Amino acid sequence: MDIVLSLVALLVLGPLLLVAALAIALETGFPVLFRQTRLGLNGQEFGMYKFRSMVKNAAQMGPYFTAENDPRITRVGRFIRRTSIDELPQLFNVLTGEMSLVGPRPDVPAQRSLYTDADWAQRCSVRPGITGLAQALYRSDSTEVQRLEADLCYTREASLWLDLKICWWTFKRLGGQGAN
Repeated sequence: MDIVLSLVALLVLGPLLLVAALAIALETGFPVLFRQTRLGLNGQEFGMYKFRSMVKNAAQMGPYFTAENDPRITRVGRFIRRTSIDELPQLFNVLTGEMSLVGPRPDVPAQRSLYTDADWAQRCSVRPGITGLAQALYRSDSTEVQRLEADLCYTREASLWLDLKICWWTFKRLGGQGAN
């Protein structure tokens, strides 16, 4: 289902992807995609794709996370982050099997230390997703504890019905508050 829906989404959203890439290139040049090392199923590293929403070399200018009004975020970047357009290249990660449409968001390696071994093992027992329960409920406004609770809840209760609800809740929150 992930592969079919990702292919359909890429076909339908192709023009939007091209416009986003063009807007990024016109504002700050190439590359328009950003590839970041993330941890997926069973803690395996993979390169997650996003549209570049920050200045070039932003990783050398600050932490792996962003804050509200982060000066590294570009004008186009603010828009594509608020609308989650920056996440759409992850459809390619879904096609390669590194991600799912729904699951806990993949962490950067530095975040591994935030978890107990048991919580980490449970969180990594499912494929990470483009959206997850924490994003559907809180967007980027969750605390680490809320995010962990939501991620662990998802791993315990994963089902097609829960995935459909998370997709609906995520869709309703697009463009809303909480997007850094």
